[in-house]
Amino acid sequence: MGKLLLTALLAAFALAPSPAAGGGGGPRGGDPFGPDLRARIARAQAYADSRPGVTGIVLRDRWTGAVHRSPAAGTLIWACSTPKLAMAVDLLLREDSGAIKLTAADRDLMHRMLHSSDDAAAHALWTRFGGEAEFARRFPAYGMIDMRFSDHHPHHWGWIRTTADDLDRLIEYVLALPARLRDHLVGELRTVDANQQWGVWGAGPAARPGNKNGWSDDNDDGSWIMNSVGFAGPGERYTLALMNDTRVISDGDEVGKETTTKIAEILFGGYFGA
Repeated sequence: MGKLLLTALLAAFALAPSPAAGGGGGPRGGDPFGPDLRARIARAQAYADSRPGVTGIVLRDRWTGAVHRSPAAGTLIWACSTPKLAMAVDLLLREDSGAIKLTAADRDLMHRMLHSSDDAAAHALWTRFGGEAEFARRFPAYGMIDMRFSDHHPHHWGWIRTTADDLDRLIEYVLALPARLRDHLVGELRTVDANQQWGVWGAGPAARPGNKNGWSDDNDDGSWIMNSVGFAGPGERYTLALMNDTRVISDGDEVGKETTTKIAEILFGGYFGA
């Protein structure tokens, strides 16, 4: 397993430019994002700055290596259900190494955990496959180096603070996995239930987005946390990590959905054609 993890991690951060062509084009005028996307980034950041609360944003072009990080990209925010993606990575890698054997029932739980963000399914897998002692000690290897468990709650997938930078590294890790694992996860993220069709999903159907979202009210103050991480574009060219602490209590979930979805729409709506 160590060799497989190292290979995938090194690949995740290689980020060599791709010769492939597609919507959005390549770097122009010396800017690896190009003038159109750069203007979109400026509008998306201005929009985020105008919205309630704080939003961490990391946009990455995997073909050129260009990255936009908002000022809040390193801000610790409740991760909500986004660690479920790291759990799925861990389970698939453990099975691939022969350390565990996933049953049909386990795979159904994984599907439910990713498809509709089913908490009960995630609880079952977390408990069955080792909890913090197994999952959490490997999460940093998948890019979640900023993550912190809450000191006031059990060390559990649902009580983690993390950053948009962490989610950016996590989705990069996913897309650098061996094809048999990567393709499975990409397929899951592209076919999520309606309850997760917001955030990065706002890129629109032409972008063929996929995402794993997380949402919850903050037990400390009642405001809502709305997070989304995923990809868009041909060959999953672009990745986008969004962490939105709305600091809004009443209808904060709708406020956060609007904020994160609009950011993706500004960045990618119409960018890849109709």
